[in-house]
Amino acid sequence: MRSHLPAELNRFVGRDRELAQLDDLLRDARMVTVTGVGGVGKTRFVLRAAAGLAEQERYCDGVRLVELAALTDPGLLDHAVVEALGLTDHTARAPRQALLDHLARRQLLLIVDGFEQLVDACAELVRELLRGAPGLRVLAAGRLPLRIDGERVLTLAPLNGQDALRLFCERAGERPVDGHETAAAELCRRLDGIPLALELAAGRLGALSVEQLLRRIDDRFQLLTGGGRGALPRHQTLRTTIGWSHELCTTAQRLLWARLSVFAGPFDLEAVEYICVGPDLPQEAVLDVLGELLDQSVVVREDTAGGVRYRLLDTVREYGAEWLAASGDAVRLHRRHRDWYLGLATWCELDWFSPRQAEVAARVEGELPNLRAAMEFSLQSARDAHLAQYLAGTLWFYWVGCGRLAEGRHWLAHVLEAEGEHGSSRLRALWVLGYVAVLQGDAVAAIAALHECREQAEGCGDAVATAYAVHRTGCLSLVTDDMARAEELLGSALAGYEEAGELNSNVLMCRIELAMAVGFRGRLDEAVSLCEQVVEVCEDHGERWARGYALYVLAYAAWHGGDRRRARELLRETLATNHAFHDLVGTVLTLEMLALIAVDDGDPVEAAVLQGAAERIWPSVGLPLFGSAYFYAAHVLCEERTRERLGDTGYLEHRRRGARLDAAQAVARALGGGHEGDGVRELTPARETPASPAQRREGSGHAEARRLPLRAERGTAG
Repeated sequence: MRSHLPAELNRFVGRDRELAQLDDLLRDARMVTVTGVGGVGKTRFVLRAAAGLAEQERYCDGVRLVELAALTDPGLLDHAVVEALGLTDHTARAPRQALLDHLARRQLLLIVDGFEQLVDACAELVRELLRGAPGLRVLAAGRLPLRIDGERVLTLAPLNGQDALRLFCERAGERPVDGHETAAAELCRRLDGIPLALELAAGRLGALSVEQLLRRIDDRFQLLTGGGRGALPRHQTLRTTIGWSHELCTTAQRLLWARLSVFAGPFDLEAVEYICVGPDLPQEAVLDVLGELLDQSVVVREDTAGGVRYRLLDTVREYGAEWLAASGDAVRLHRRHRDWYLGLATWCELDWFSPRQAEVAARVEGELPNLRAAMEFSLQSARDAHLAQYLAGTLWFYWVGCGRLAEGRHWLAHVLEAEGEHGSSRLRALWVLGYVAVLQGDAVAAIAALHECREQAEGCGDAVATAYAVHRTGCLSLVTDDMARAEELLGSALAGYEEAGELNSNVLMCRIELAMAVGFRGRLDEAVSLCEQVVEVCEDHGERWARGYALYVLAYAAWHGGDRRRARELLRETLATNHAFHDLVGTVLTLEMLALIAVDDGDPVEAAVLQGAAERIWPSVGLPLFGSAYFYAAHVLCEERTRERLGDTGYLEHRRRGARLDAAQAVARALGGGHEGDGVRELTPARETPASPAQRREGSGHAEARRLPLRAERGTAG
């Protein structure tokens, strides 16, 4: 069973009684919320409990974690849950419907953490999911209940004296506590047993003794009590804990703490050194001060595949944000934050057309919370709205190439509601919105956005924006079977790109789409020539994403010419690339083509299994093979030949077995790694009589060229 939970980085202390209580609640109720004061350890507690449940294999479809602390827009809540569940959906249906369809027949525990700022929206979502998915259980952690029918609440109290002392000593590590147990016990008592406070205190033992900490806490409590008598007791306790840690910081540490609060998610050192510096905190001092905050557990370090990253705990970030606002420097810092991420997005777009595509995709994935915050900040001022439009448009490669169509559509529509002062930024957002709508199958929205973009671009003489609008209109014609119009528009767009000196992955996809259009019109040699040119350019620049689609066209041509071995090699290379970029559309189209080659190679069982696997994937993309007669031809041909060899009953049996494979299993199988022991593929020969000469000629690929099963660049999945 899959748990998808983060591993513990240090020892979990105490909570045995509460864990048993939670276990009992989860046996009786479908919705349990763990509440408690900030810093009491709610997140750690529910993750510990969930890990134990995963080991018991109580939920056959696993345990999933949804982290919402960095999310502020209720409109993105459904998208966040879709992402946490690992779903990829390119259809025009709402994300919530995709969630309901996915969860309807699953036995799964969903952990929802950090929902306080979205409590109403979260309550509505959880209520609907529980009603629509009988096998779903939800375990939430927050500062207040969701207050929905059937919810059971477990209030997590601070640690008792013994467990608080154990936690303090555990986090102190090799720092001196021995011989100071009495003072340490008093320190834990004065901190009310709140785990966050205890860990912050332990982090200061490198500079102060336990007795010194205890004396400073006396002063800090008195100061904060005098400033916050109107606050709720639990807020006073949290403020005392965080405020005391803040008081122990030097001036430079407090300054950096406040400035780090502008980050909405994880960040790296380079971002800190640009955003947080000033005359009072020079760049050369940042690394040392950041290290000091790490030592105090104010900042958390994360080692990722992309390098070392940092983050602030949510309560620590909120405290820093209050100090930043009080300093009067918040607007300047948020502007610098926005400018940094504008630059990052610009660099990533340029670097997408390079051998570093995979690194770019991972970088943007990790920076998404900060990119969202940059767009939100820009939209607060009419003068800066064009920057939000520029940013949303610049991320086209991520929305399209990394399975983020739905969120991309959200942001593009949102930023276009504002009237920006810079027409070029608006034009960029318009053609990208049209592009995304095409990929989602929303022709009406696509036409509206692309028409507006082209009209305004021609009016102001923006040749590049005009070319993009024409290109994506041609793409729409391609997937709606108007091949003559598609060829005309795509050819015109390429001419515009060439005249403007534009060369990137978009331009290469335009050439591939033109190859598809002319191939569908019977000119396969011309299609091959276009795609060979694309492959050459891709290899010169290290571009992999567009190259995969060019190889797909060339694989079809090889099959059509009777070279099935070459076709299979190209398709497997294409499939590996598609899967690496989470491109589900490319993946499923390649599986369809591999199924056709399998039946022509005399393996109808494998053909049926691969068609079944593709059948399972298509609902997350849209209409099977786009509802296009051109794209559907290969599937029909494969099914006819497979049914002929296996019979209707045998075909349906193996197709159903293939439909039990998820996308990753299907890819592993097609690449040669999932045939043995997957419980699907038959290793015995299929019951067949030798094919007739006429059938062999048909099997070599002599189908009408107009039925060419090529892929319109229709979006990618994640």
